[in-house]
Amino acid sequence: MIHVSNLTKQYAGRVAVDDISFDVQPGEIVGFLGPNGAGKSTTMRILSGYMPPTSGVAMVAGHNVFDESLEVRRQVGYMPESAPLYLDMRVKEYLHFRGALKGLSGRDLRVRTGEVMDLCGITDVRRRLIANLSKGYRQRVSLADALIHRPPLLILDEPTNGLDPTQIRHVRELLRGLRPQHTVLLSTHILHEVELTCDRVIMIHHGRIKACDTPRNLTRSLRAAGTVYIELQCGKDATKKFGAMAGVRKVVSEKGDGLWQAFTLRIESNTDVREALQELAMKEQWRIRELHRKLPTLEDVFIELAAGDAPPRV
Repeated sequence: MIHVSNLTKQYAGRVAVDDISFDVQPGEIVGFLGPNGAGKSTTMRILSGYMPPTSGVAMVAGHNVFDESLEVRRQVGYMPESAPLYLDMRVKEYLHFRGALKGLSGRDLRVRTGEVMDLCGITDVRRRLIANLSKGYRQRVSLADALIHRPPLLILDEPTNGLDPTQIRHVRELLRGLRPQHTVLLSTHILHEVELTCDRVIMIHHGRIKACDTPRNLTRSLRAAGTVYIELQCGKDATKKFGAMAGVRKVVSEKGDGLWQAFTLRIESNTDVREALQELAMKEQWRIRELHRKLPTLEDVFIELAAGDAPPRV
């Protein structure tokens, strides 16, 4: 559905997108992640036909975004981060207008307008002026606009920005329900939603792709460390002994409960020190009340990437 090869976008004095290449298969939901200024929005604007690249190739559904811009736009439903809605129009009126611009007419336009209002949860505000809607409702109107012409590809830039937790869950379920008829490329900073929604994640930093894999594989393969929490009755030298264990990077003493002391151990990736902790406790005759491991999350990987620490993996 998307083929990007050696794509570059230069502005005066800086490179926003630096020679990136990736593919998105039909029916996939792909998260496009990176710190602010990493090049995500620029790449999405190129793919939607909003702006041309400086060099390289970008194809959408077999059409080149530079040579066949109008055909690409027919294939894409694009939702920018700050949707340029017409505030003096009512919701239903606006969607009718946008649907007509995208080639719908007659009964098909009326039916499709009702469908996308139901999908995006805005039927109850269909007669209200967009100017009087909350930011969350405006986001949903923009999403309905992107969906109205049944595009095979949806490009969504921060689609859950301004939504409350219930609305975010609704959008997640909506995106899952769009497969396999739609392919989705989305940018968001709500990394928990990416883990729950996306089949694959592309991480970009300083205009270059740093990682491209499933959320599960990313948390396993990159150097983001996990943590082990232990609560026990122990001696005063426990912190020193924990810190000397192989694979332990840092020991943090937590607030205890009476005679019980708690510690969080930050450990290297692909390392599990729970058995070693149990052996140490038996040797020292310490009593353990709680011991569990927390695996690294996509947020840990994202933070490590933003710090410029993650190794390239494409």
